[in-house]
Amino acid sequence: MSEQPSPAEPTAEDFQVAQRSPEFQSLRSTHRKFVVPMTIFFLVWFMLYVLLSIYATDFMSTKVIGDVNLGIILGLLQFVTTFGITALYVVFANKSLDPQAQDLREALESGDYARTRGPVVGKEA
Repeated sequence: MSEQPSPAEPTAEDFQVAQRSPEFQSLRSTHRKFVVPMTIFFLVWFMLYVLLSIYATDFMSTKVIGDVNLGIILGLLQFVTTFGITALYVVFANKSLDPQAQDLREALESGDYARTRGPVVGKEA
């Protein structure tokens, strides 16, 4: 069995060039398109739960099944939401982020990324 060549160690300049590359900017943009809306959604949902717990105690103490009230159900749904968002993120990352990140990593580890992609903007040659 033949050994695979070890990846080249990227330099600081390689990382700086990669950070400014369109591929990396696309990766960051794709990441933000998922993370920002999900963060806003969860924070609004969590704050709604907290505010209902503080100001709508009669509503939250409404019995649903036996001694289980609406507050307990909504509290448990916080956990369900957390696990759901995590599961969605894993699927999203596997499908959208990981292929882009792998391509960028392979380009960096192929050696001399900065020389083949251009100098760091704002740095004198």
